[in-house]
Amino acid sequence: MKGFYSVLGLVYMVTTSFYLSPGVAVKSKNVNTTKIVKVADTESGKTKAVLSSSEALYQSIAFEAGHELNYEVFSKALTGFENLKKAGLLNGDSHLLTICDFSMSSNMKRLWVIDLDDKKVLFNSLVAHGKNTGEEFATNFSNTESSLQSSLGFYITDATYQGDNGYSLKLLGMDKGFNDAAYRRAIVMHGANYVSDEFATMHKRIGRSWGCPAVPRALTQPIINTIKGRNLLFIYYPDQNYLSSSEWLKA
Repeated sequence: MKGFYSVLGLVYMVTTSFYLSPGVAVKSKNVNTTKIVKVADTESGKTKAVLSSSEALYQSIAFEAGHELNYEVFSKALTGFENLKKAGLLNGDSHLLTICDFSMSSNMKRLWVIDLDDKKVLFNSLVAHGKNTGEEFATNFSNTESSLQSSLGFYITDATYQGDNGYSLKLLGMDKGFNDAAYRRAIVMHGANYVSDEFATMHKRIGRSWGCPAVPRALTQPIINTIKGRNLLFIYYPDQNYLSSSEWLKA
């Protein structure tokens, strides 16, 4: 009898070996899932390829060690630069990007003038924010006249003139509701003695303007003469209302 049951068991194993087990069926279903993931990865790869152009440009710029511009800020500035250029609001051969990162301490060099063609930083400087925008750090922004606050957003540099603060550069605000009153408010770039390391050492912060992005006296003329004439200036702060509203930040 033992021999009989052994034969029966052998026959059962042989006959059932021709059927797919549930485990095999699941594996065959997973083939499609893997393909979908691969397609998703491929699509993701395409997106990364598009984004990597700004990353590659950023990485090719020779920032001074310890004075690098934050990549996210650069990326947003570059998006605005490209959109404003497409809209015909910048010079066709414009290749300069000026960025003020007002999320940083005013005691740090938080203004960069970047040559996108030569991939180099032309200037990295201190820059002041408005008196009512904050102390060492900027916190409040306004588009209102006499607010003595800085205004966020994209500006186009205009003509130069000699004013109460000496050699100055007119700025045209491009963001409706955020900085489009800049010309009427006389928000300009100018030099100021209070924008200096010496002032910061004495007062624990650099001085503040009436809303203008003021720069050191020694750099006023070189910076203004470089960026004047329909080039881009971007004043950044991580204000979600602005970042989600600006038409120039839309990809």
